[in-house]
Amino acid sequence: MSRVGVATDSCASIPEALISELDIEVVPYYIHRGRDTLRDLVDVKRKEFFEWLATAKELPKTANPSAGEFLEAYKRLAERVKEIVSIHMTSWGSGAYQAATVAKEMLAQSHPNVRVEVIDSRQTSLCYGWMAIEAARAALVGKTLDEIVRLVRDMIPITRMIQTADTLKYLYMGGRIGKAQHLVGSLLNIKPLIGMEDGVIVPLGHARRRLGAYRKIVEMMEKQVGHRGKVKVAFVHAAALGEAESLREMVEERLTCVEVLMAELSPALGVHTGPGTVGVCYFRVSDRS
Repeated sequence: MSRVGVATDSCASIPEALISELDIEVVPYYIHRGRDTLRDLVDVKRKEFFEWLATAKELPKTANPSAGEFLEAYKRLAERVKEIVSIHMTSWGSGAYQAATVAKEMLAQSHPNVRVEVIDSRQTSLCYGWMAIEAARAALVGKTLDEIVRLVRDMIPITRMIQTADTLKYLYMGGRIGKAQHLVGSLLNIKPLIGMEDGVIVPLGHARRRLGAYRKIVEMMEKQVGHRGKVKVAFVHAAALGEAESLREMVEERLTCVEVLMAELSPALGVHTGPGTVGVCYFRVSDRS
């Protein structure tokens, strides 16, 4: 049994098999669709949601878990561990980090002997999902909380997201467009490429077709890690598995993928990207790994 518990939230989009295998505590986001309030990946699943989203006339609202919900998650972990690391989406795009920080303070009142470290990943999607995965693996081999926190903080500046979509309208409608706002009106028939820098969405370029966008993704990855550079990479998508597989083939031709995840975004995250989104969340692996 690990000495450190790992918590995150549903927008990390970690594959369910890994959540179970690594015993990660996942707290769901919320989707407000009309009069319905749905718990991400609990009351609503990916396939049905993305089919509906493609035809939606109005974008549903999303909300991060409350401090009380994070508190309950910490209490569940506190039944078996005395140390917890909680890893969340960039605080520029969500209130999850702030809610988790409040929950940490609340837990100290009832469980003063349990230590919690809450980390703002400055990232989104499987980028901070990777951090939770690596943290849980470290916990299982007996690493201390301080060692795990250092591991996660070391990952923050090297973990990258690059994604493309048929449109940026979902990011724009959801208010998550960041510094890429100027692309919305100009790229009617062009595939935009976006990433994240210091917690904010930024434009990385564009291509006229999906294949061209995928080539640019591979080129940017190779520029960062070198030809045949070693990476752990998650190919993420929203109702576009075939496209993600195509991107995977192109990446594996140029880079050394020491671990590959195929993951569909959670509905709460997919609200802001839209169906058809494809991308990578990856980090360079040292030669010693």
